[in-house]
Amino acid sequence: MESIFFLGLSFYAWITIATVLVLFSLLLFTKLRVDVAFVGAIGFLLVTGVLDVKEALSGFSSSSVVVIGVLFVVVAGLTNTGVLQWIVRHLLGEPDSYAKAVARLMLPVAGLSSFLSNTAVVALFVNIVKMWSKKLGIAPSKLLIPLSYASGMGGVCTLIGTPPNLIISGLYADKTGTMMNVLATMVPGLFCLAIGVLSVIAMRRLLPDRQPSEDAFEATTEYTVELLVPSDNPHIGETVEEAGLSHVRGGQLIELIHFDDFISPASDDEPLLGGDRLVYAGRIDEILELKKSHGLVSADHHVFSMSEVAKNRQLRTAYVKFGSSLVGHTIGDNKFERDNNLTLVAVARRGKRIEQSPREVVLQAGDTLLLECPPRMNINTSYMSSQLLFFDSPEVANIGRGTLISSVIMILMVTLSAIGVMPLLHCAFIAAAAMLIFRCCTPDQAMKSVNWDILMVFAGSVVLGLAIQKTGIAEQLAMSILDVCGSNPIVVMAAICFAGTFITEFISNTAAGAMFFPIMYQAAEKLGYEPYTFLIALMISVSSSFATPIGSPTHMLVFGPGGYRFSDFMRIGLLMNIIILAANIFIVNIVYPLTPLH
Repeated sequence: MESIFFLGLSFYAWITIATVLVLFSLLLFTKLRVDVAFVGAIGFLLVTGVLDVKEALSGFSSSSVVVIGVLFVVVAGLTNTGVLQWIVRHLLGEPDSYAKAVARLMLPVAGLSSFLSNTAVVALFVNIVKMWSKKLGIAPSKLLIPLSYASGMGGVCTLIGTPPNLIISGLYADKTGTMMNVLATMVPGLFCLAIGVLSVIAMRRLLPDRQPSEDAFEATTEYTVELLVPSDNPHIGETVEEAGLSHVRGGQLIELIHFDDFISPASDDEPLLGGDRLVYAGRIDEILELKKSHGLVSADHHVFSMSEVAKNRQLRTAYVKFGSSLVGHTIGDNKFERDNNLTLVAVARRGKRIEQSPREVVLQAGDTLLLECPPRMNINTSYMSSQLLFFDSPEVANIGRGTLISSVIMILMVTLSAIGVMPLLHCAFIAAAAMLIFRCCTPDQAMKSVNWDILMVFAGSVVLGLAIQKTGIAEQLAMSILDVCGSNPIVVMAAICFAGTFITEFISNTAAGAMFFPIMYQAAEKLGYEPYTFLIALMISVSSSFATPIGSPTHMLVFGPGGYRFSDFMRIGLLMNIIILAANIFIVNIVYPLTPLH
């Protein structure tokens, strides 16, 4: 069948195109797990004969994918020894203007993101930026988008800063046998970062001024009320459900206190006793009607507050993720509370608490939830992490001797790789082993730090790129671009980078990098130039997604806390895309002049 051609492409090429289109559709319009979608695509390409077994599994043995997996352990050592916390504590300060605040924020974040996980850096900074912004008198929404932008622009400054750089450099090494230097993108990346910082300051009016969602949760007495069951109440001896005191008009029972015994979530079959205290969440005015209808009285002391949390319960803030199965449903529609042993207390959207019973609110991506949880609830399970983002983790790393040791290990890893003493993969393995030997992290912490879902996506991206190249799609697309753009290498480079920037607004930047690598490589060779310069530009472009909150995981991290709307990213992001694309093409061709093929 491979000999059958239609519009210049083979049968297998059309199977690959259909697979890519279906994959993108699944990622854009369904809630199917990304790793499952990529594994399914690999399986389909294998079954249909587009790839053989060795090619289908090549992504899992790719050196760039292995490096990413090992770097998770290195980052775990840095995180658990408090390196990030130390840097945050000493770098932000108290700038006296918005311009200085943006610079003081974006530059250290970009520096950290050059060597660490962008997501980990932003997750650490979110709460700090919210507190810092209050201290400076600046709305958090004016700083959280710059925070996310900085992490992306900093990540492109080194090969280990962002996965597409590792993927593209790994594919380049496979094609040419030449390894890129770990600091190959540093000068172009720093130039684009400087342009990005200045652009954010210049376009500050395009950033929204929004109240953070959790401000609606500062005083819990505004949305919870505590009522007492008097000793002569006629419902004593009945269960909560029999007494009609569980799901009431305007709210729900979130906690039952038998003397000093706190029961949460309160089950419907719990018997009522004289002196019991019932804590309700919802519309307070309607809940207070229970005093008349059920003979309850106001408690003399409201014990349920943010500053007074008993040892057996805690209030935590979480944000509904894009793609969460909770989106479009109410908490009452499913068993989420019961299955995870937590209770929804209140919901806020775009900085304002929603004035209705929280269990009746149809949830949207970015909604802020106030949850009553067990004190040691595991928020890192694959299911929980796919639904909600928690930023108020009680676990704080201790800063001490381990902080210095892990920092030295990281610096040595980058230095030895940069000066060519040994390949990055070797350096990463040695650094990960050193983190364990010097107890910067435990073996359990190291294994838990490896995000296998992400690794599956990276491996799938490599295989997808291989299929695009093997079936001739890359060569055909490269020729089509040359037909449209002519033989000017700068114009061709800009066109492919523009397409990469657009695509990465909607799909994984790793997938975009793997997909566009063979196209850019083929285009460069057809024009008669070494692909190196073209690929450096591609690295920066596929990590330059500023216009949609789904364009980067870090955008999704700040979407809820900033109280943003989808359009907020487009207002400033579309201009940022154009500015950084122009800066990228300009600086890359200065630092790495085009070299004709010999």
